[in-house]
Amino acid sequence: MELVGAVTLLALLQFVVMGIMVGRARGLYGVKAPATTGHEQFERWFRVHYNTLEKLIVFLPSLWLFGYYVGQYYAAGLGGIYLVGRLLYALTYIRDPATRGLGTLLSDLPMVIMLLGGLIAIILEGIHR
Repeated sequence: MELVGAVTLLALLQFVVMGIMVGRARGLYGVKAPATTGHEQFERWFRVHYNTLEKLIVFLPSLWLFGYYVGQYYAAGLGGIYLVGRLLYALTYIRDPATRGLGTLLSDLPMVIMLLGGLIAIILEGIHR
């Protein structure tokens, strides 16, 4: 499960870097804490970071359970696609939120595959006991 662990740490690192970018945008655009609005570019960074947090809640358990019940190589591959999708989502959302579709798809699709695939694998294992 080393690969699943590596993907987990990369996802968390990606989230931390996005948080740093939010802090940078806060200073750059003069949005004083605790405000979460005030400048459109800051709000975009804030939204990217928060949306990624929302995804992590589903992504991380799905990644680990899929890795355990289906296989770590499949989980790591799907997790890698998720990470690329999150990066693409961030870059496109910052430029123009209307163009975030591909990044959203590349992060949501592997997450849903792992969520449903892990659930099916758990059910099948339970049936075969």
